[in-house]
Amino acid sequence: MMASRTVNKYILVTVLVFILFYLFYNQSGQKGLASCPQPSKETSIIGSDGNLYNYNRQSPLIFIGGVPRSGTTLMRAMLDAHPEVRCGEETRVVPRLLQMRSHWMKSQKESLRLQEAGLTGDVLDSAISSFILEVVARHAEPAKRLCNKDPFTLKSGSYLKQLFPNGKFLFMIRDGRASVHSIITRKVTITGFDLKSYRQCLQKWNTAITAMNEQCKELGPNHCLPVYYEQLVLHPEKWMRKILQFLNLPWDDAVLHHEQQINKKGGVSLSKVERSSDQVIKPINLDALSKWVGHIPQDVVDDMADVAPMLAHFGYDPHGNPPNYGKPDQFVLDNTNDIKEHDDEWEEIADRVKKLSKKDTMPRAGAKDNINDFDQ
Repeated sequence: MMASRTVNKYILVTVLVFILFYLFYNQSGQKGLASCPQPSKETSIIGSDGNLYNYNRQSPLIFIGGVPRSGTTLMRAMLDAHPEVRCGEETRVVPRLLQMRSHWMKSQKESLRLQEAGLTGDVLDSAISSFILEVVARHAEPAKRLCNKDPFTLKSGSYLKQLFPNGKFLFMIRDGRASVHSIITRKVTITGFDLKSYRQCLQKWNTAITAMNEQCKELGPNHCLPVYYEQLVLHPEKWMRKILQFLNLPWDDAVLHHEQQINKKGGVSLSKVERSSDQVIKPINLDALSKWVGHIPQDVVDDMADVAPMLAHFGYDPHGNPPNYGKPDQFVLDNTNDIKEHDDEWEEIADRVKKLSKKDTMPRAGAKDNINDFDQ
């Protein structure tokens, strides 16, 4: 608990310093212009290719969101394989900053204090957007299109669209039973989720995905595209063509072979501390679709329609056990069979990739380290 508080305090101090810098920079010598609209600030980066990349609040950023363990890492890896896109690893600070801002706005007292201090909505919006843009742009190599994959950012989708009006959002949806089984078995810690209870985690999944679905509907079809993980896996080319068209990006076959770009220059950069890294080093396959079957307690299975009503909302049969997600493309079947036939080789590849990934900046599970993988 203390570690989590320390991290939150560190982020708060960082944000406030950034805001103070913003105020000094924009208001020095401009006291009479406080009410005048300010131009969108630009972040400029020279890439390793020697090209200059400029980004601002009008840039068409891509945001990938969804409940953790819903295919967000696979989605970002496939986009990372596109020559015009760079997503990179989770930043972790972006959703936490958005969460803090949400807490400020929900508190009438805190909102009043900020207003009295001169931290108006416009000032905060400018400072927060600048912070997010700097983080997204500078935490990895630049590209024509920048992409951010922090799952819970979608809970602030409408606000992000306010900051970045040309932003596009991909809402990853997966059978909640599969997501929760993965969360529990991989020990993915999320604020409010009790990893000892399938029932409670499914209820939390239902609450989280309901909020994200509302945000996606509010964003509208021109800005938010729901992507069903199972259908992306079963029919990758069909769905990637749909996704790239939504993002106004040209087709490139590389998105169907993301595993060939792992940790290569301009390709897919992986982190050892992200829980899905060992899975996305493999080509698109069927292995993870139905792993949850037979692992959920029978009393929870019997009550599934009431425990997680959003399953039916998204077209999943709450009583389908095992489920019928559809027939896969031959391309995916071939990948799956190849992985099964050469399992040892793929494990060796996974080990090599992990060694090539960025070094851990801190121990994975220190005795006093109780910081969650995700906050919401």
